[in-house]
Amino acid sequence: MRRIRAAAAGAVTVSLLTAVTACGGGSSTGGGSNDSPKTLTYWASNQGASIEVDKKVLQPELDKFEKQTGIKVKVEVVPWSDLLNRILTATTSGQGPDVLNIGNTWSASLQATGALLPWNASNFAKIGGKDRFVDSALGSTGAQGKDPAAVPLYSMAYALYYNKKLFADAGIAKPPTTWDELIADGKKLSKGGKWGLGAEGSNPSENIHHTFVFAKQHGADFFTADGKPDFTSDGTVAAVKQYVDLMAKDKIIAPGNAEYAQNQSVSDFAKGKTAMLLWQSASSNLKSQGMSDDAYGIAPVPVQSGTPGTGTNVNSMVAGINLAVFKNTHNLDGATKFVKFMTSDAEQKILNTAYSTIPPVKTSQTDATFNTPANAILKDTLAKSAVALPQVADESQFETAVGTAVKELFAEAAAGRAVTTESVKAELEKAQQQMPAK
Repeated sequence: MRRIRAAAAGAVTVSLLTAVTACGGGSSTGGGSNDSPKTLTYWASNQGASIEVDKKVLQPELDKFEKQTGIKVKVEVVPWSDLLNRILTATTSGQGPDVLNIGNTWSASLQATGALLPWNASNFAKIGGKDRFVDSALGSTGAQGKDPAAVPLYSMAYALYYNKKLFADAGIAKPPTTWDELIADGKKLSKGGKWGLGAEGSNPSENIHHTFVFAKQHGADFFTADGKPDFTSDGTVAAVKQYVDLMAKDKIIAPGNAEYAQNQSVSDFAKGKTAMLLWQSASSNLKSQGMSDDAYGIAPVPVQSGTPGTGTNVNSMVAGINLAVFKNTHNLDGATKFVKFMTSDAEQKILNTAYSTIPPVKTSQTDATFNTPANAILKDTLAKSAVALPQVADESQFETAVGTAVKELFAEAAAGRAVTTESVKAELEKAQQQMPAK
């Protein structure tokens, strides 16, 4: 959500999620369809290295859709820092697009607004059926037991990217498989103005994704089984501390990374300033920044011990982008046709190739394009060792509250102040207090 996928950095107010109405589409000020069956508006998320890259990827496909259907699609690529708040505002004002990308982790939160079209059996039938999509992707489309609020578009998983030359220069023969190994390698690599690992400390999205995985590896979660916030358990505190300690104690992340936002850690890795990067499906992003495919290797994200898998050996969230339709769009037929087009086998191959992502459509996944060694690691992770972030109505507030708490802890580390179990717990308590009362 990488390139940021699946979460936004903007503040999320409780009122937006608790007082929303089922509105959407059709407003001239919001760029909607204005009752025209020949136009659609589409908010696309920033998937590539820049908004301009996305426009170059998307426009030929939108032109193709117009040629096939006679429907013109007006696209706006929205930065991740703005996307969630833009969507929430649209749910209350009705001044939104017809079709939009959402980070898959937001699915349950946006579903709870009532503003998005439910993808029931009838609607899925219009785009070829629900069984076209892989189970892991469908698991991040809304609350369990309810019709999905969106349709999977791009699937991603986290991996460890490492600079082959820097590893060879440091005498490191293979990528680390555990966090202890990563820290040891990181210390060897953090010299001469270079650093072992990159991070984006002021990016709440990235903070959430990594601390969620660390929490799973500590046998913990940020929500109880009945969906209540549980940010201060021993496991979650230990998880957040372990992540921040990569800068605070282990000193393999540059202090300046505490201020890094979207894509800055990818840029440093592409320029050889850092030797390792934890990222979602980064290949196309790295290529657009001038890094050749043979300059880096890809390995699974480390675990505490052993090998990636289920339970405490989870090493990625199920990352991805979903495609949603505002329920009250004035061009439902056109919006449905657009979703069918974007999730067709042909478009899935084109778009997921462009973004080095994995198609969530089963028949597209088998294409030779997606059977490279790099994609094999990502597909294996999605199939065996990735889990969805909590599909609860308060998930988007959780991302903002805890992601910002981790941002504050990174700032403390960068300033040379101690990050202790007590200080971590205090920040997480503060975050929990920001959650809606149950």
